[in-house]
Amino acid sequence: MSPEVPRTESERPPLANVASPDGERPLSGVRIIDLTVAVAGPIATQLLAGLGADVIRIEPPWGRPRVPTTVAPPLDGAADEPWNRYPLFNELHLGKRSVALNLLKPMGRATLLDLVRVSDVLVENFSPRVMGNFDLEWEQLQAANPGLIFVSMPAFGKHGPHRDRVSYGPGIDAMSGLSWLTGYSDGAPLKPGNFYCDQNAGLHAAFAVVSALRERERTGRGQTVELAMLEGELQLLGDALVSYQLNGREPTRLGNDHSSMAPHDVFPARGDDAWIAISCRDDADWAALLAVMGHDDGHRRAVLENDHRYATALRRWKHRAELRESLSTWTGVQDSAALATRLQQRGVPASNVRGARDLLRDPQFLERAIAPAVEHPQVGPTPAPRAAFRLSDTPSPPVGPAPLFAADNDYVFRGLLGYDQTRIDTLREDGVTSDELLERPR
Repeated sequence: MSPEVPRTESERPPLANVASPDGERPLSGVRIIDLTVAVAGPIATQLLAGLGADVIRIEPPWGRPRVPTTVAPPLDGAADEPWNRYPLFNELHLGKRSVALNLLKPMGRATLLDLVRVSDVLVENFSPRVMGNFDLEWEQLQAANPGLIFVSMPAFGKHGPHRDRVSYGPGIDAMSGLSWLTGYSDGAPLKPGNFYCDQNAGLHAAFAVVSALRERERTGRGQTVELAMLEGELQLLGDALVSYQLNGREPTRLGNDHSSMAPHDVFPARGDDAWIAISCRDDADWAALLAVMGHDDGHRRAVLENDHRYATALRRWKHRAELRESLSTWTGVQDSAALATRLQQRGVPASNVRGARDLLRDPQFLERAIAPAVEHPQVGPTPAPRAAFRLSDTPSPPVGPAPLFAADNDYVFRGLLGYDQTRIDTLREDGVTSDELLERPR
């Protein structure tokens, strides 16, 4: 049996490589075991870490790529450990701890159950069979800690004909129907960009954890939380399903078009790969757009203003392809940022299309500290996107950088679980843990 462990944040030692936040956060005092992989699960636990939870990431002793595909340059004098400088990993694990633990070993499983006894939440996003392979299903976890909240994030759910399928985001995008609706009207289905499915599932899972913690406050009982990533994405497709149910028509891909607005598109601007997004909601927006155009090209304004094809919102929508071609001639010689400002001043929704370089220099981005820098011990200052929500009485910047591999072994084994040196040495000798990244076993 593990010793009694302090439950309040003030009684715990600070994170090994993270500065303590200024003031309590909503989940201060909550301990979370992170068994997640890929993107969706890490996003969920990172959000919870940002809210103050003590997130302990369990990694196999070989759990990071020794030579990642992309590596941030090291600080002068830093150890040559590229696995600690993997940008995607460091982005997804801000403010967590790292413990190396081989769950395939009996002592590894026993150690995890000891940690379950002094934790509040366990989050995993394996396919459904994996926790059973570890002999760590709900029955075993609940026996160790009846108050545990056990969160699973399988791709398709824990039952049903697709239960044991494995998938990454693009496969779930395809099965949910989202890819069918993503793309241009004359082209093939496309996957949404940048881990959209994973981000969506991570947000759902973090919300579910907070809800389950609130329920435990009321009843004293733990519970399981199942978040099928497919079902999380289906939340976005209600209008398409209802449309087919009511009128029997399959919704089609629209690209940058809108079902009723025109113009509603991304137009070329002056310069290399420069673009501006413009939407006109109604006749007032259209008139305002023509007024802005008139300052640059009075003739083109007069032509469009007197063209019967563009006299009403419905006609503009029916002739949106011709309208796009004409507007592109005008926007193509404009500076995208300056034109967006002029349109915005007239009340027309518009924005220049920006990449990461533009965002990191944008005054709005900087004023609101949307991605403040955190100091990584081997990389230095690194932008760290913060949660989109802000609580007026609670600090919300990232609590610190991603952990170095196995940096918190001693904190967990000795500090939380009270293991003596003999037991810790046995864990190392038996290959249950390691303070250094090992080669993946063959």
